Amino acid sequence: MPSPARKRVLLAAPRGYCAGVDRAVVAVEKALDHYGAPVYVRKEIVHNKYVVETLAARGAIFVDETDQVPEGARVVFSAHGVSPAVHASAAARSLQTIDATCPLVTKVHKEAVRFASDDYDILLIGHDGHEEVEGTQGEAPEHIQVVNSPDDVDAVVVRDPDKVVWISQTTLSVDETMETVRRLRERFPTLQDPPSDDICYATQNRQVAVKKLAPECDVVITVGSANSSNSVRLVEVALDAGARSSYRVDRAAEIDTAWFDGATTVGVTSGASVPEILVRDVLDLLAGLGFADVEEVRTATEDLMFSLPRELRSDLKKSGVDVRAPRRGARRDLDIQPV
Repeated sequence: MPSPARKRVLLAAPRGYCAGVDRAVVAVEKALDHYGAPVYVRKEIVHNKYVVETLAARGAIFVDETDQVPEGARVVFSAHGVSPAVHASAAARSLQTIDATCPLVTKVHKEAVRFASDDYDILLIGHDGHEEVEGTQGEAPEHIQVVNSPDDVDAVVVRDPDKVVWISQTTLSVDETMETVRRLRERFPTLQDPPSDDICYATQNRQVAVKKLAPECDVVITVGSANSSNSVRLVEVALDAGARSSYRVDRAAEIDTAWFDGATTVGVTSGASVPEILVRDVLDLLAGLGFADVEEVRTATEDLMFSLPRELRSDLKKSGVDVRAPRRGARRDLDIQPV
């Protein structure tokens, strides 16, 4: 009788927290430690249910808009960024703001402002309704139109075909974005590129890692929330790269063990806003199903760090608190277990 096939897990690296997410989560944690609860947060600080639940348990209060924050209170803006109108609204209510916008998102905002000041039509490749897109579009709404996908290109209308530029949401599928750009360039041959790549390094790195492991996988599991654009993209990238099936879960409890019937190789990755504890829970579940052999598939090593938001850093310094940038690999796990 032939021996059963060896069951294994291919674990993507990089995965999980990126520098911008780490900075934003640490900002809320340190604000709670330094100022005390409550600390208000506009929108989800990052798109992950577990992180939001954890911070809420510590005293963070998540709101949709600044008018839900008591006048004069402290509010943290999420990693996805906000429009100038939101800053103005906060100022009108005398709110004490901590801007945890990812610096890579801020870069896109600055590009939008610069191209708008030069009177370009700006084609923002991204998803309507996503907080990052709303924030970027708010920098120059009269100049920016959102292009959701390659299929939207034919509907784009510009004032001057020779004065058009594209920019993008930072968490998109690299391949789909480039296909959208290709179609745009067919319509507008002099379409200008942004001065540097807008899709963030972490989004690209996680997609590259999944592309490498997916062809060998019967199943790929992406840990991440449904409103996390980069997590959803990883599910699609895995299928496009050759995985026979691909699923997204917030946590191990959502996994259907029937997904692994007949499988011998399972890929595991996680979106850029996912703490490692959730990945470990998935690996533990898989080990219980016989997938105890874990091989890491590494395509890049990330060492980028961002300083804490300026407003918080200033207050911490005055109190003699360490304000060195958080380091992903060394940060502690969030301390509330999944439910």
